[in-house]
Amino acid sequence: MNIAIRQALPLLDMDVLRTFVAIAESGNFTLAADVVLRTPSAVSMQIKRLEDQLQTTLFLRDARSVSLTPHGELLLTYARRLLALNNEAVSRFLLPDMNGVVRLGAPDDMVEHILPEVLKRFACDYPNVAVDVTVASSAEIRRRVAEKRLDIGIFSTSEGDTGVDGEVLRTERIVWVGHRCSTAHLRKPLPVSLWEEGCVWRARAIAALENAGIAYRVAFLSAHATGQHSAIRADLAIAPMAAFQVQGDFVALGTADGLPEIGSFDICMRVANGVGAPVHAVADTIRGTIERIDRF
Repeated sequence: MNIAIRQALPLLDMDVLRTFVAIAESGNFTLAADVVLRTPSAVSMQIKRLEDQLQTTLFLRDARSVSLTPHGELLLTYARRLLALNNEAVSRFLLPDMNGVVRLGAPDDMVEHILPEVLKRFACDYPNVAVDVTVASSAEIRRRVAEKRLDIGIFSTSEGDTGVDGEVLRTERIVWVGHRCSTAHLRKPLPVSLWEEGCVWRARAIAALENAGIAYRVAFLSAHATGQHSAIRADLAIAPMAAFQVQGDFVALGTADGLPEIGSFDICMRVANGVGAPVHAVADTIRGTIERIDRF
């Protein structure tokens, strides 16, 4: 009796899958090469081998960017699952102490713009550690870390605040933000959207307007970034925001628009005393992510 012998299917290389995911997420071979610490030519060769192995085209390329084909989108789902399972299995043996729960606190604006990247990177590197996030004001975050109700806190302070009880990670400009083609900044008195009392941006913005002798009114008051964004998009007001938040249909307004410079603020982090390795690993991920703010 003849028995058909089926050829063994090839095994996918985890390093190649990691490169594939980096390209899919960045939309650029050069940026992906930086992420996986390879040259752009080496990255291109990896993808060529992967496409040959699977006998399909994974990316559509043009002069500026790349996009996934339908087969590429299908592989991306599998690649993420395979990489996550690989990391989970390996960490059980090589990082047995990296498990448990880390309590992290941050203000609303940082939760929106910084934490998604932090949590994604950390979950990939340490799949057996859970991160519980608390959203609160900077003052409340600092208080909870001091009381050891949080393991790590990210918060804002005035630039150069000598009384800060934490590590300064980045100094960022505060800018006036409006909607593209908006007219709110032309009205008198100037309609502004502000955060609650105690917010560093609020204090700096009001001081800048008063020092410049500009009449203003608080047209929108919210402690949440989504509220601020709604006021800007509806052209109800302009708002002071971090420069890295100016994305999409938002535009930065300045002296050319008749508005005063606001200044800068510090993004700080405090780690509670006596914490373990998982907490310090989260802190390291936060440091690395904030260094790359301008790239995402």
